[in-house]
Amino acid sequence: MHIASVGVSKLCFLLSLAFCGLLLLLIPAVQHQAGRVDLPQPRAQARPTHTAQARPTHTAQARPTHTAQARPTHTAQARPTHTGLQQHAKPPAVSVHHLHTGLNRSSAGQTEGTMVHSPSPNRGKDSNGKAGGLSGSGSRDPLELKDIFIAVKTTRKYHKSRLELLIQTWVSQAKEQTYIFTDGEDRELQTRTGVNLINTNCSAAHTRQALCCKMSVEYDKFIESQKKWFCHVDDDNYVLVLPLVALLSSYHHSQDVYVGRPSLDHPIEAAERVKSDGSVSVKFWFATGGAGFCISRGLALKMSPWASLGNFISTAEKIRLPDDCTIGYIIEALLEVPLTHTHLFHSHLESLLKLPTDTVLQQVTLSYGGFDNRRNVVSLVGGFSLAEDPTRFKTVHCLLYAQTDWCPQVQPHHSD
Repeated sequence: MHIASVGVSKLCFLLSLAFCGLLLLLIPAVQHQAGRVDLPQPRAQARPTHTAQARPTHTAQARPTHTAQARPTHTAQARPTHTGLQQHAKPPAVSVHHLHTGLNRSSAGQTEGTMVHSPSPNRGKDSNGKAGGLSGSGSRDPLELKDIFIAVKTTRKYHKSRLELLIQTWVSQAKEQTYIFTDGEDRELQTRTGVNLINTNCSAAHTRQALCCKMSVEYDKFIESQKKWFCHVDDDNYVLVLPLVALLSSYHHSQDVYVGRPSLDHPIEAAERVKSDGSVSVKFWFATGGAGFCISRGLALKMSPWASLGNFISTAEKIRLPDDCTIGYIIEALLEVPLTHTHLFHSHLESLLKLPTDTVLQQVTLSYGGFDNRRNVVSLVGGFSLAEDPTRFKTVHCLLYAQTDWCPQVQPHHSD
């Protein structure tokens, strides 16, 4: 029994050794396999590191930097700056500025044909705020009365009541420069007075077509005359010749000059039927013919496609406006030359009584008419009563040209 126990013990011992040996052999293999299983874990960490750091860095820093800084800088700074400059260059069209000639009263004593210069004329400004004419001394034009074409629009029925008064007063000081456009022959008046009376053969009616017909003839005659300035007035205007010459001397006839007084305080609006089909409208200023206006020869020549040889009538019919409105349309809307606004021209549409007495003889044109059921004339005292001179034109004329033979002569005062 003892021997058998020893044998079993030896056998167990040997089996234990064998088992231990087997374990020793398996441990390296298990460690190697475990190492192979752990190897993918670093690879899985390397790829997320590349995705979360490298690519986001390119996306969040490079591209946003280009988008948020470069493009917004161009949009928010460059374009608004350009827009702001355009707005500053085009002030509101309704801005009205006055024109002053700086004419001294002593100029009224100068004789006809004397060259008049404005030593330092103050520039009038147009409706867009831009200076009219040229700036500086180079803008002054050595001008004489003979360089101005003065057109007077009238009708046959007013030859006695209106035209005779003009011929007796201011036309006598500018007879060769004044051209009277009417609608009927009057050889007796022409022979007796020696005026330039032109029968336009237009209708005597006071319609848009008749008025535009006469203006068309005025324009063509001016172009033929080769004179420097075209000035239009009505048969109820008194033209102060020397202030007119002084005013135009402050500009140059070769430049784009359109000077006059609007009858409205805002631009007129009309359907655009010359450059389009009339589906759009256009706004522009115009100088009322009732107060008179002047156009330089340089600008008048540019008007030719829409004004010469009957084209003026066609243009007026397209926009369906009167003659003075059509002039403004051609100059402001088509040629884009602004009107130079002035308060030196006057029509019967304003209250002439409000014109300061000490400035009357410095104006360029005056007028007369009815206003609020009262006589609308300048307030001047002279050698004629209101009954003798209801228009006050004779009074104005005698204050300017006291040596006229029909003017009341001031009796010399003798002291005791």
